[in-house]
Amino acid sequence: MSAPSMTLFHSPASPFVRKVMVVLHETGQLDRVALHTVNLTPINPVDELNQGNPAGKLPALRLADGNVLHDSRVICEYLDQQHVGVPLIAKEGWSRWHRLTLASLADAIMDAAVLTRYETFLRPEDKRWDAWVEAQQGKIRRGLANFEQEHMAELSSVFDIAAIGVACALGYLDLRMPDFGWREQQPKLAAWYAQVSQRASMLATAPPA
Repeated sequence: MSAPSMTLFHSPASPFVRKVMVVLHETGQLDRVALHTVNLTPINPVDELNQGNPAGKLPALRLADGNVLHDSRVICEYLDQQHVGVPLIAKEGWSRWHRLTLASLADAIMDAAVLTRYETFLRPEDKRWDAWVEAQQGKIRRGLANFEQEHMAELSSVFDIAAIGVACALGYLDLRMPDFGWREQQPKLAAWYAQVSQRASMLATAPPA
């Protein structure tokens, strides 16, 4: 087995990092990537992460030639073009744009959940903004309701970039917002997640409790 040719800047609790890790598992590319774990917060930049990635975004993928890709969407698309199996992102046509839009909604749920985590855990209690938290949680609830009402057949049809994003978003809600109660409101989504969370790629990338 050859040495890994790429380095992924990694945080095990990040849903965006997990999405990239699931893609690596699903496309059989895990041995091509070395993991470099960083402890990142909004007020704690990491110099090594910022090299070639001035916004300090996580995840970031350093390629063999030293170039750095950042943002999970960019990294997932790159990785999806590096394997010979069935693509996780449709190459063309309406399917491509529709599934990428669903993946974007999953990302928006992750964003809102991460921002809620920052506001309720990292910000000093006397400076927390309840209306901000409520607005972020409203985004999460609308997004989950949309998947439940409009897209269950699509999510169930193939474990592609959209389904991976939704699964990682739900996993993050369970990790950081365990009292959110999304299963009661979205029983079809809950049943789907119970099934896909048993995939090898999801079990292998489960964040620490």
